[in-house]
Order: sequence, then structure tokens, then C-alpha cells
Amino acid sequence: MRPKLAKDAWQDYQWRQDPELAEMDATIPLDESFDEYQRGYIWELEHPARHRRRFAIETLDGRHIGNVAYFDIDQRAKEAQVGIMVGDRDYWGRGYGTEAVGLVLDYVFSDGGMESIYLRTLDWNLRAQGSFRKCGFVPAGKLSEGRHNFIIMKVTRAEWKAIRERESNCAVKEEA
Repeated sequence: MRPKLAKDAWQDYQWRQDPELAEMDATIPLDESFDEYQRGYIWELEHPARHRRRFAIETLDGRHIGNVAYFDIDQRAKEAQVGIMVGDRDYWGRGYGTEAVGLVLDYVFSDGGMESIYLRTLDWNLRAQGSFRKCGFVPAGKLSEGRHNFIIMKVTRAEWKAIRERESNCAVKEEA
């Protein structure tokens, strides 16, 4: 996991135009030129929002394969929402998403000062739900928006800490 860079714009643009990835993200494929997209992308990198932190998921050999973010940061409630997309299909089902979620949880529960993290996942996306469960997320509710039905999943700092102490399903355990 690393901070987003300007060089990520083209890959992110391609993923945002992909109909299958858009469906998995409960959205529609992007319909704007790359120049328009890139202008907004660069502006966001130069003016980071206080309520959102975005990261690239990168393999050890430097290949950008997806993105993970936490957003809707509520400092008063000490909670935020997390979202992830592994856009490179060659890396689906290989644990990269689980590891990235684990790394972002490590970060927000240690450096971000959050007490709980939640996410929304489409009710039919069983692969994603399994990955989230490995990281300690449990169902916490349901939500319908338009034609999409979501399961809300949540994990607390205490739950995450307990998971990290007993196993390493998410990311690499920190050295003692």
C-alpha cells in the first residue's frame, strides 16, 4: 500500500470505465475524457480532502493493481468507512484485497485514531464479504439504494486488535 500518485491516473481511469468493475462498485462506468479525469485527479492529489485518505495497492514488484481508501471520517464518533477495489483481474482471489484491508485497518486504528470502521458491500458479492470477514468485519445492517442492496459490515479497534494478536489473516504481523 502506498499513497496515490499522478502516474496512477491512467490505470484508475481505465478501471473506472470498466462496466464489470463499475457494477461491483455499485456505480456506472465513467463517461468523461481522460484529460478531464486527469485534471480532477491531479487537483485532488494537490488538495487532499480532510475526510478521505486514498492509497494504491501495489505488488512487491511495483505493479499498481488496485486502490483502497478510508473516507467519511467522523473525528467526533471516531469512525470511518473503508472501500477497496482490486482492478487488475490477474490478482483477484489471491489475497491482495484482504492484505490491503488489513493494512488500512492497521493504519486507521493506530495512526488515524479511529475506534470503528465500517463498509458497504453488495449483498451478492460473497467473495468480498469473505475477505472482509477474515479482517474481522461482521454484518451490522442492510441498506438499499436504488437497484442495489448492500450489507453494512463493521469492525472495532478492540476486535481488530484481538484478531491481530491471534492470527495473521490480514497483512503481515508486526514484529515484536
